[in-house]
Amino acid sequence: MDPLDSTVGTQIQQAAAAKGVKVISYDRATFTGNKTYYVSFNNVNVGKLIGQGFLDCVKAWNVSSPQVFTLNGGEDTDPNAIDFAKGYNQVVWGEAVPQETVGKSANGLTLVGDEVAPGWDNTKGQTIFQQKYTANNKINATIEANDGLANAVVTVLKQKGVGPNKIPTVGQDATLQGIENVLQGYQCGSVYKAVYLEAQAAVALATILRAGLEPPSALVNGTTAPASGKPGNTQPAVLLTPLWVDKSKVASTVIKDNFVDKSALCQAVTQKVCTDNGIT
Repeated sequence: MDPLDSTVGTQIQQAAAAKGVKVISYDRATFTGNKTYYVSFNNVNVGKLIGQGFLDCVKAWNVSSPQVFTLNGGEDTDPNAIDFAKGYNQVVWGEAVPQETVGKSANGLTLVGDEVAPGWDNTKGQTIFQQKYTANNKINATIEANDGLANAVVTVLKQKGVGPNKIPTVGQDATLQGIENVLQGYQCGSVYKAVYLEAQAAVALATILRAGLEPPSALVNGTTAPASGKPGNTQPAVLLTPLWVDKSKVASTVIKDNFVDKSALCQAVTQKVCTDNGIT
């Protein structure tokens, strides 16, 4: 957990702000203090990539009369999660909302369920989906907020005998497990957020602030604000560009950057699968 995700981290930030110290919230906004900057990837755009990847996959996998279940993550604890959901709901359903109304239809799809896995808990997410799929086995397309929740859904589908390239799942973080599912045809793709870019941006911003200079708009290119009804203030932000990675892009992104260990990946999915996808 990032230090500023905790109560102690928030107290430190508040104390620093009270002394006029500029603070950088890294990856997770806290919305406290009036001299606070935020560095992360554009969370709404992360969600939009998930949504577009899902729509493309529904078409590519020839899903008939899509009955969609959405498994959101951590909206009870993480403001980023709300932005992710706003992004994919806008693309898929046409509304930038944290949770969509069940029964909503758009793009030839129908929403049959929309729930939150509290605290990004994959075990709870798996239980939620298992119950929903048992009650409605006509669910044939799914949207997930990250790779962990996608794998929770994949686990249930495998237990039910569902093979690859049948029921789409999506996610983000480009985890080893997520990329395994992508290459094996159980996950359409994942959003890749290159952490070295995030670290470089934080260092650049810190260097400029330490020098007492005003950060250029090319670096501080946006703002972040708390969810509606939540306390806090709008803050300047460095918002980086995420990438959608399907199986055709694994070799040129997460493998090229050594973000995912090639040996571990190919051992898990077999060398033939890696070779077939340009990972050599």
